[in-house]
Amino acid sequence: MQEVLNSSNKFTNEMKKVELIDFNCDLAQSFGVYKNDSEFDLLDYVSSVNISTGFHAGDPIAIKNALLRAKDKNVVIGAHIGFNDIQGFGSRVMNLSEEEAETLVIYQVGALMSFAKAYGLEVEHVRPHGAMYKLASQNFTFSCAIAKAVKKCSKWLTYVGASGDIISKVGDFVKIPIAQEVKLNKSYNADGTIDYNSIDITDADLLSRRLQKYLLTSQIDNNLRGVSIVEANTIHFASGGDSLELIKNANELITPKPVNYSKVESSGWV
Repeated sequence: MQEVLNSSNKFTNEMKKVELIDFNCDLAQSFGVYKNDSEFDLLDYVSSVNISTGFHAGDPIAIKNALLRAKDKNVVIGAHIGFNDIQGFGSRVMNLSEEEAETLVIYQVGALMSFAKAYGLEVEHVRPHGAMYKLASQNFTFSCAIAKAVKKCSKWLTYVGASGDIISKVGDFVKIPIAQEVKLNKSYNADGTIDYNSIDITDADLLSRRLQKYLLTSQIDNNLRGVSIVEANTIHFASGGDSLELIKNANELITPKPVNYSKVESSGWV
């Protein structure tokens, strides 16, 4: 695996306008009496959704409702998986063996696949949440374990993760479709990876400027007061705060398309 990591291309800061990008958001981020209906406000402006599968959030009713709302809006559906930590909202890292990680993923993806089948839908991608997302972006071995489990569910599923060298190499190593994601509210390192030690950006004007800059140049301001190219197929929009205005602004700048849109378009289906 180390040879795979060492074969990465050198980082570049060449500017390029974003021509095709997916917008995604999370759904079913609730359970029992704890509801998060504000997440549905974003549905008119995204091209894909990540539906929580019950471990970090989401119960059967929440999953069903989110699935049907997504179906009504005709957006791409994905499984939003996490560590078995509903009390901590999936924010705490768990030290799992490869077998434990595999069964955790298959259990959650399988649950959403069953719901989707019941309502004539298809699950098209899998996106980790919280601590699992972070660990998968930093640990090649763990990320490969997730990708292998996703592939066992279906070889057609796309594995979504934080933009950077690891997710790209995991895709090559496991031979699974991947989608790299940018999060505008996160600070970035010079190499285009997320700086998890920095607090989230909440200033609405700054987020709007970062959005416009990214779509025009593929660049994100980094924590060294420079800029970095962040290769991405999708932009994540979290519910709450000023996200609704931000994603409305984004839709005025570019029409989002699902990750696999270009392949479907070239095949003649659209």
